[in-house]
Amino acid sequence: MQESTVQLSSPVAAAKPLGFGFAAAVLALAVTLLFVGYLMLAAPGKWFPDAKEITWSAADLALSRGSGKLGKNEWALSAPDATGTALLSVTTNFAARDFPVIAWNVDDLPETASAQLLWRTDYEPEKLQGVVLTMNAGHLLPVTMSGNSGWIGHVTGIALLIHGVSLSSVHIHGAAAKPSGIVEIARDRLREWTTFEGWTGASINTVVGGAESQDLPLPLLLAASVAITACGVWLYSRRRSERYPVTLAATIAGLVIVAWAVLDARWVSNLARQVEVTRERYAGKSWREKHLAAEDGALFKFIESARAVLPPTPVRVFVAADADYFRDRAAYHLYPQNVMYDPYYDRLPLPAQLHRGDWLLVYRRRSVQYDPSQQRLRWDGNEPVTATLKLVQEGGALFEIQ
Repeated sequence: MQESTVQLSSPVAAAKPLGFGFAAAVLALAVTLLFVGYLMLAAPGKWFPDAKEITWSAADLALSRGSGKLGKNEWALSAPDATGTALLSVTTNFAARDFPVIAWNVDDLPETASAQLLWRTDYEPEKLQGVVLTMNAGHLLPVTMSGNSGWIGHVTGIALLIHGVSLSSVHIHGAAAKPSGIVEIARDRLREWTTFEGWTGASINTVVGGAESQDLPLPLLLAASVAITACGVWLYSRRRSERYPVTLAATIAGLVIVAWAVLDARWVSNLARQVEVTRERYAGKSWREKHLAAEDGALFKFIESARAVLPPTPVRVFVAADADYFRDRAAYHLYPQNVMYDPYYDRLPLPAQLHRGDWLLVYRRRSVQYDPSQQRLRWDGNEPVTATLKLVQEGGALFEIQ
Protein backbone atom coordinates (compact mmCIF):
# COMPACT_ATOMS: atom_id res chain seq x y z
CA MET A 1 0.00 0.00 0.00
CA GLN A 2 1.48 3.30 -1.13
CA GLU A 3 1.73 6.00 1.43
CA SER A 4 0.92 9.58 0.45
CA THR A 5 1.63 12.79 2.24
CA VAL A 6 -0.34 15.98 2.03
CA GLN A 7 1.43 19.35 2.45
CA LEU A 8 -0.93 21.41 4.50
CA SER A 9 1.00 24.69 4.25
CA SER A 10 3.95 26.16 2.36
CA PRO A 11 6.70 28.09 4.10
CA VAL A 12 6.47 31.84 3.68
CA ALA A 13 9.43 33.16 1.73
CA ALA A 14 11.62 35.50 3.75
CA ALA A 15 11.20 39.16 2.80
CA LYS A 16 14.04 40.52 0.69
CA PRO A 17 16.26 42.95 2.65
CA LEU A 18 15.99 46.59 1.68
CA GLY A 19 19.09 48.36 0.42
CA PHE A 20 20.16 51.97 0.19
CA GLY A 21 17.57 52.56 -2.53
CA PHE A 22 14.96 52.47 0.22
CA ALA A 23 16.71 55.30 2.10
CA ALA A 24 17.04 57.31 -1.13
CA ALA A 25 13.31 56.92 -1.78
CA VAL A 26 12.53 58.09 1.76
CA LEU A 27 14.83 61.08 1.18
CA ALA A 28 12.92 62.05 -1.97
CA LEU A 29 9.65 61.74 -0.07
CA ALA A 30 11.01 63.88 2.79
CA VAL A 31 12.14 66.62 0.38
CA THR A 32 8.71 66.62 -1.28
CA LEU A 33 6.77 66.71 1.98
CA LEU A 34 8.96 69.43 3.51
CA PHE A 35 8.71 71.58 0.38
CA VAL A 36 4.94 71.18 0.16
CA GLY A 37 4.62 71.97 3.87
CA TYR A 38 6.74 75.08 3.41
CA LEU A 39 4.54 76.22 0.48
CA MET A 40 1.39 75.80 2.54
CA LEU A 41 2.83 77.83 5.41
CA ALA A 42 4.42 80.48 3.19
CA ALA A 43 1.29 81.31 1.17
CA PRO A 44 -0.12 84.50 2.76
CA GLY A 45 -3.54 84.17 1.08
CA LYS A 46 -5.32 81.61 -1.05
CA TRP A 47 -3.33 78.54 -2.00
CA PHE A 48 -4.67 78.66 -5.57
CA PRO A 49 -5.70 82.28 -6.28
CA ASP A 50 -7.42 83.36 -9.50
CA ALA A 51 -5.43 86.60 -9.81
CA LYS A 52 -2.26 86.76 -11.91
CA GLU A 53 0.94 88.58 -10.98
CA ILE A 54 1.13 92.24 -12.05
CA THR A 55 4.54 93.60 -13.00
CA TRP A 56 5.85 97.09 -13.73
CA SER A 57 9.09 97.63 -15.60
CA ALA A 58 11.55 100.45 -14.97
CA ALA A 59 9.93 102.43 -17.79
CA ASP A 60 6.63 102.39 -15.86
CA LEU A 61 8.23 104.05 -12.82
CA ALA A 62 8.48 107.84 -12.41
CA LEU A 63 11.41 109.34 -10.51
CA SER A 64 10.10 112.34 -8.55
CA ARG A 65 12.90 112.74 -5.96
CA GLY A 66 16.61 112.41 -6.44
CA SER A 67 18.39 112.14 -9.76
CA GLY A 68 19.04 109.22 -12.06
CA LYS A 69 18.99 107.93 -15.59
CA LEU A 70 16.47 105.58 -17.17
CA GLY A 71 18.25 102.92 -19.19
CA LYS A 72 16.89 100.08 -21.27
CA ASN A 73 15.78 97.92 -18.34
CA GLU A 74 16.55 99.91 -15.18
CA TRP A 75 16.69 103.19 -13.34
CA ALA A 76 20.28 103.98 -12.34
CA LEU A 77 20.26 106.44 -9.46
CA SER A 78 23.04 109.01 -9.33
CA ALA A 79 22.20 110.99 -6.17
CA PRO A 80 19.43 111.61 -3.64
CA ASP A 81 17.68 114.98 -3.29
CA ALA A 82 18.49 117.64 -0.69
CA THR A 83 16.72 115.60 2.01
CA GLY A 84 18.80 112.50 1.21
CA THR A 85 15.94 110.56 -0.41
CA ALA A 86 14.98 109.15 -3.79
CA LEU A 87 11.37 108.35 -4.73
CA LEU A 88 10.02 106.26 -7.59
CA SER A 89 6.28 105.73 -8.05
CA VAL A 90 3.76 104.10 -10.35
CA THR A 91 -0.01 104.48 -10.75
CA THR A 92 -1.88 101.24 -10.09
CA ASN A 93 -5.40 99.85 -9.86
CA PHE A 94 -5.73 96.46 -8.18
CA ALA A 95 -7.65 94.96 -5.30
CA ALA A 96 -5.48 94.84 -2.20
CA ARG A 97 -6.94 91.54 -0.98
CA ASP A 98 -5.94 89.76 -4.22
CA PHE A 99 -2.28 90.82 -4.05
CA PRO A 100 -0.88 90.35 -0.54
CA VAL A 101 2.81 90.62 -1.56
CA ILE A 102 4.72 93.53 -3.13
CA ALA A 103 8.25 92.96 -4.45
CA TRP A 104 10.73 95.59 -5.65
CA ASN A 105 13.54 94.47 -7.94
CA VAL A 106 16.48 96.52 -6.65
CA ASP A 107 20.25 95.90 -6.83
CA ASP A 108 23.29 97.28 -5.01
CA LEU A 109 21.63 99.08 -2.13
CA PRO A 110 24.31 100.28 0.31
CA GLU A 111 24.16 98.91 3.83
CA THR A 112 23.59 102.40 5.19
CA ALA A 113 20.43 102.91 3.12
CA SER A 114 16.85 102.35 4.25
CA ALA A 115 13.71 101.87 2.16
CA GLN A 116 9.95 102.11 2.51
CA LEU A 117 6.96 100.96 0.47
CA LEU A 118 4.42 103.78 0.17
CA TRP A 119 0.87 103.42 -1.15
CA ARG A 120 -2.55 105.05 -1.51
CA THR A 121 -5.97 103.39 -1.73
CA ASP A 122 -9.41 104.49 -2.86
CA TYR A 123 -10.62 103.75 0.66
CA GLU A 124 -8.49 106.58 2.10
CA PRO A 125 -7.31 108.50 -0.99
CA GLU A 126 -5.84 111.42 0.95
CA LYS A 127 -3.75 109.25 3.27
CA LEU A 128 -0.24 108.22 2.25
CA GLN A 129 0.70 105.02 4.05
CA GLY A 130 4.00 103.25 4.34
CA VAL A 131 5.85 100.23 5.67
CA VAL A 132 9.59 99.66 6.18
CA LEU A 133 11.20 97.20 3.78
CA THR A 134 13.84 94.64 4.76
CA MET A 135 17.16 94.68 2.94
CA ASN A 136 19.47 91.71 2.41
CA ALA A 137 22.73 91.64 0.45
CA GLY A 138 21.90 94.86 -1.39
CA HIS A 139 18.41 93.70 -2.37
CA LEU A 140 14.93 94.43 -1.01
CA LEU A 141 12.97 91.43 0.23
CA PRO A 142 9.31 91.07 -0.80
CA VAL A 143 6.92 92.45 1.82
CA THR A 144 3.72 90.65 2.87
CA MET A 145 0.87 93.14 3.25
CA SER A 146 -1.91 90.78 4.38
CA GLY A 147 -2.87 91.78 7.89
CA ASN A 148 -1.87 95.42 7.40
CA SER A 149 -4.88 97.56 8.32
CA GLY A 150 -4.14 100.03 5.52
CA TRP A 151 -4.01 97.40 2.79
CA ILE A 152 -7.72 97.50 1.86
CA GLY A 153 -9.85 98.58 -1.06
CA HIS A 154 -8.17 99.25 -4.38
CA VAL A 155 -4.52 100.33 -4.39
CA THR A 156 -4.26 103.39 -6.63
CA GLY A 157 -0.51 103.86 -6.46
CA ILE A 158 2.66 102.47 -4.93
CA ALA A 159 6.08 104.05 -4.48
CA LEU A 160 9.57 103.19 -3.32
CA LEU A 161 11.23 105.68 -0.97
CA ILE A 162 14.99 105.18 -0.46
CA HIS A 163 16.99 107.17 2.05
CA GLY A 164 20.77 107.20 2.01
CA VAL A 165 23.81 109.45 1.84
CA SER A 166 25.13 107.76 -1.30
CA LEU A 167 22.80 106.08 -3.79
CA SER A 168 24.98 106.32 -6.89
CA SER A 169 25.23 102.54 -7.29
CA VAL A 170 21.52 101.70 -6.85
CA HIS A 171 19.63 100.13 -9.77
CA ILE A 172 15.83 99.70 -9.83
CA HIS A 173 14.51 97.24 -12.39
CA GLY A 174 10.80 97.35 -11.53
CA ALA A 175 8.14 96.10 -9.13
CA ALA A 176 5.52 93.38 -8.89
CA ALA A 177 2.25 92.74 -7.05
CA LYS A 178 1.97 89.04 -6.30
CA PRO A 179 -1.05 86.90 -5.35
CA SER A 180 1.53 84.45 -3.94
CA GLY A 181 -0.28 81.15 -4.25
CA ILE A 182 1.68 77.97 -3.63
CA VAL A 183 2.37 77.44 -7.36
CA GLU A 184 3.81 80.94 -7.69
CA ILE A 185 5.88 80.57 -4.51
CA ALA A 186 7.25 77.25 -5.75
CA ARG A 187 8.17 78.87 -9.05
CA ASP A 188 9.93 81.72 -7.21
CA ARG A 189 11.95 79.29 -5.09
CA LEU A 190 12.99 77.25 -8.14
CA ARG A 191 14.00 80.46 -9.90
CA GLU A 192 16.10 81.49 -6.88
CA TRP A 193 17.85 78.11 -6.78
CA THR A 194 18.70 78.18 -10.50
CA THR A 195 19.58 81.88 -10.82
CA PHE A 196 22.99 82.37 -12.41
CA GLU A 197 25.58 83.32 -9.78
CA GLY A 198 28.42 85.13 -11.48
CA TRP A 199 31.93 85.11 -10.07
CA THR A 200 32.76 87.83 -7.57
CA GLY A 201 35.75 88.74 -5.45
CA ALA A 202 34.45 86.34 -2.78
CA SER A 203 33.68 83.36 -5.02
CA ILE A 204 36.94 81.61 -4.13
CA ASN A 205 35.71 81.35 -0.53
CA THR A 206 31.91 81.23 -0.70
CA VAL A 207 29.16 80.24 -3.12
CA VAL A 208 25.62 81.36 -2.36
CA GLY A 209 23.95 78.74 -4.52
CA GLY A 210 21.67 80.82 -6.74
CA ALA A 211 20.15 84.23 -6.01
CA GLU A 212 21.80 86.29 -3.28
CA SER A 213 18.52 86.63 -1.35
CA GLN A 214 16.64 83.34 -0.85
CA ASP A 215 13.58 82.67 1.27
CA LEU A 216 14.34 78.94 1.38
CA PRO A 217 17.96 78.05 0.53
CA LEU A 218 18.26 74.67 -1.18
CA PRO A 219 21.08 73.48 1.17
CA LEU A 220 18.78 74.08 4.16
CA LEU A 221 15.95 72.06 2.59
CA LEU A 222 18.28 69.18 1.73
CA ALA A 223 19.99 69.20 5.14
CA ALA A 224 16.62 69.04 6.94
CA SER A 225 15.48 66.24 4.64
CA VAL A 226 18.67 64.23 5.27
CA ALA A 227 18.22 64.59 9.04
CA ILE A 228 14.57 63.50 8.95
CA THR A 229 15.32 60.60 6.62
CA ALA A 230 18.20 59.37 8.79
CA CYS A 231 15.99 59.43 11.90
CA GLY A 232 13.15 57.65 10.10
CA VAL A 233 15.34 54.92 8.66
CA TRP A 234 17.06 54.42 12.01
CA LEU A 235 13.72 53.93 13.79
CA TYR A 236 12.60 51.50 11.08
CA SER A 237 15.85 49.49 11.28
CA ARG A 238 15.50 49.12 15.04
CA ARG A 239 12.15 47.37 14.60
CA ARG A 240 12.93 45.49 11.39
CA SER A 241 16.69 45.02 11.36
CA GLU A 242 16.34 41.97 9.10
CA ARG A 243 14.62 44.16 6.49
CA TYR A 244 17.16 47.00 6.60
CA PRO A 245 20.62 45.72 7.56
CA VAL A 246 22.53 48.86 6.47
CA THR A 247 24.28 50.64 9.34
CA LEU A 248 23.22 54.13 10.39
CA ALA A 249 26.64 55.56 9.58
CA ALA A 250 26.56 54.15 6.05
CA THR A 251 23.02 55.44 5.58
CA ILE A 252 23.90 58.97 6.66
CA ALA A 253 27.00 58.96 4.48
CA GLY A 254 24.98 57.84 1.47
CA LEU A 255 22.25 60.44 2.05
CA VAL A 256 24.83 63.21 2.37
CA ILE A 257 26.45 62.10 -0.91
CA VAL A 258 23.07 62.22 -2.69
CA ALA A 259 22.28 65.69 -1.32
CA TRP A 260 25.79 66.87 -2.16
CA ALA A 261 25.40 65.55 -5.72
CA VAL A 262 22.23 67.63 -6.16
CA LEU A 263 24.01 70.77 -5.00
CA ASP A 264 27.05 69.92 -7.09
CA ALA A 265 24.89 69.50 -10.19
CA ARG A 266 23.58 73.05 -9.66
CA TRP A 267 27.16 74.27 -9.25
CA VAL A 268 28.36 72.51 -12.44
CA SER A 269 25.45 74.04 -14.39
CA ASN A 270 26.33 77.47 -13.01
CA LEU A 271 29.99 76.92 -13.90
CA ALA A 272 29.07 76.09 -17.50
CA ARG A 273 27.17 79.37 -17.75
CA GLN A 274 30.12 81.22 -16.18
CA VAL A 275 32.45 79.79 -18.83
CA GLU A 276 30.26 81.34 -21.53
CA VAL A 277 30.13 84.69 -19.72
CA THR A 278 33.92 84.66 -19.30
CA ARG A 279 34.43 83.85 -22.97
CA GLU A 280 32.22 86.75 -24.03
CA ARG A 281 34.02 89.14 -21.68
CA TYR A 282 37.67 88.26 -22.39
CA ALA A 283 37.99 86.29 -25.65
CA GLY A 284 40.06 88.00 -28.33
CA LYS A 285 41.11 90.95 -26.17
CA SER A 286 44.58 92.24 -25.39
CA TRP A 287 46.15 92.13 -21.91
CA ARG A 288 45.07 95.71 -21.17
CA GLU A 289 41.57 95.23 -22.59
CA LYS A 290 41.09 92.17 -20.39
CA HIS A 291 42.03 94.16 -17.29
CA LEU A 292 39.63 96.95 -18.25
CA ALA A 293 36.84 94.41 -18.79
CA ALA A 294 37.40 92.79 -15.38
CA GLU A 295 35.40 93.52 -12.22
CA ASP A 296 38.05 96.00 -11.09
CA GLY A 297 38.36 97.63 -14.50
CA ALA A 298 37.64 101.15 -13.17
CA LEU A 299 40.31 100.71 -10.47
CA PHE A 300 42.82 99.39 -13.03
CA LYS A 301 42.23 102.45 -15.22
CA PHE A 302 42.83 104.76 -12.25
CA ILE A 303 46.01 102.91 -11.24
CA GLU A 304 47.25 103.19 -14.84
CA SER A 305 47.00 106.97 -14.54
CA ALA A 306 48.60 106.90 -11.06
CA ARG A 307 51.57 104.84 -12.27
CA ALA A 308 52.22 107.45 -14.96
CA VAL A 309 52.42 110.13 -12.25
CA LEU A 310 54.45 108.18 -9.67
CA PRO A 311 58.28 108.29 -9.85
CA PRO A 312 59.92 105.43 -11.78
CA THR A 313 62.05 104.63 -8.72
CA PRO A 314 59.90 102.82 -6.12
CA VAL A 315 58.59 105.05 -3.33
CA ARG A 316 56.33 104.46 -0.35
CA VAL A 317 52.69 104.51 -1.47
CA PHE A 318 49.98 104.20 1.17
CA VAL A 319 46.69 102.78 -0.17
CA ALA A 320 43.35 103.78 1.33
CA ALA A 321 39.97 102.26 0.40
CA ASP A 322 36.85 101.32 2.34
CA ALA A 323 36.73 97.84 0.79
CA ASP A 324 39.57 95.39 1.42
CA TYR A 325 39.10 94.09 -2.14
CA PHE A 326 40.03 97.49 -3.59
CA ARG A 327 43.02 97.83 -1.24
CA ASP A 328 44.33 94.41 -2.28
CA ARG A 329 43.82 94.98 -6.00
CA ALA A 330 45.24 98.50 -5.92
CA ALA A 331 48.39 97.21 -4.21
CA TYR A 332 48.73 94.44 -6.79
CA HIS A 333 48.43 96.86 -9.71
CA LEU A 334 50.89 99.33 -8.11
CA TYR A 335 53.82 96.93 -7.77
CA PRO A 336 56.85 97.28 -7.93
CA GLN A 337 56.19 100.47 -5.94
CA ASN A 338 56.75 100.09 -2.17
CA VAL A 339 53.05 99.68 -1.37
CA MET A 340 51.87 99.98 2.22
CA TYR A 341 48.34 98.87 3.14
CA ASP A 342 46.40 96.83 5.69
CA PRO A 343 44.77 93.80 4.02
CA TYR A 344 42.29 93.28 6.87
CA TYR A 345 41.34 96.70 8.29
CA ASP A 346 40.61 100.06 6.70
CA ARG A 347 43.15 102.19 8.50
CA LEU A 348 45.86 104.65 7.55
CA PRO A 349 49.04 105.60 9.41
CA LEU A 350 49.05 108.58 11.73
CA PRO A 351 50.27 111.86 10.17
CA ALA A 352 53.44 111.70 12.28
CA GLN A 353 54.37 108.40 10.61
CA LEU A 354 54.53 109.99 7.15
CA HIS A 355 57.42 112.01 5.79
CA ARG A 356 58.20 114.08 2.75
CA GLY A 357 58.24 112.05 -0.45
CA ASP A 358 55.56 109.55 0.65
CA TRP A 359 52.45 109.15 -1.49
CA LEU A 360 48.83 108.49 -0.55
CA LEU A 361 46.45 106.80 -2.99
CA VAL A 362 42.76 107.05 -2.08
CA TYR A 363 40.06 105.05 -3.87
CA ARG A 364 36.40 105.08 -2.81
CA ARG A 365 37.33 105.97 0.71
CA ARG A 366 35.34 108.13 3.13
CA SER A 367 36.68 110.50 5.82
CA VAL A 368 39.38 112.02 3.60
CA GLN A 369 39.31 115.81 3.09
CA TYR A 370 41.60 118.03 1.03
CA ASP A 371 41.85 121.83 0.94
CA PRO A 372 43.50 122.73 -2.41
CA SER A 373 43.93 126.40 -1.50
CA GLN A 374 46.16 125.55 1.47
CA GLN A 375 47.26 122.11 0.23
CA ARG A 376 46.16 120.54 3.50
CA LEU A 377 45.13 116.89 3.63
CA ARG A 378 43.47 115.16 6.57
CA TRP A 379 41.79 111.82 7.24
CA ASP A 380 39.81 110.19 10.03
CA GLY A 381 39.78 113.40 12.07
CA ASN A 382 43.58 113.53 12.48
CA GLU A 383 45.75 116.63 12.22
CA PRO A 384 46.14 117.78 8.60
CA VAL A 385 49.39 117.36 6.67
CA THR A 386 50.76 119.31 3.74
CA ALA A 387 50.21 117.44 0.49
CA THR A 388 50.00 118.13 -3.24
CA LEU A 389 47.13 116.72 -5.27
CA LYS A 390 48.77 114.96 -8.22
CA LEU A 391 45.81 113.14 -9.75
CA VAL A 392 42.05 113.01 -9.36
CA GLN A 393 39.64 110.77 -11.22
CA GLU A 394 36.16 109.48 -10.52
CA GLY A 395 36.38 107.67 -7.21
CA GLY A 396 40.13 108.16 -6.70
CA ALA A 397 42.87 110.64 -5.89
CA LEU A 398 46.66 110.58 -5.55
CA PHE A 399 48.59 112.88 -3.16
CA GLU A 400 52.29 113.50 -2.57
CA ILE A 401 53.18 114.28 1.03
CA GLN A 402 55.29 117.45 1.42
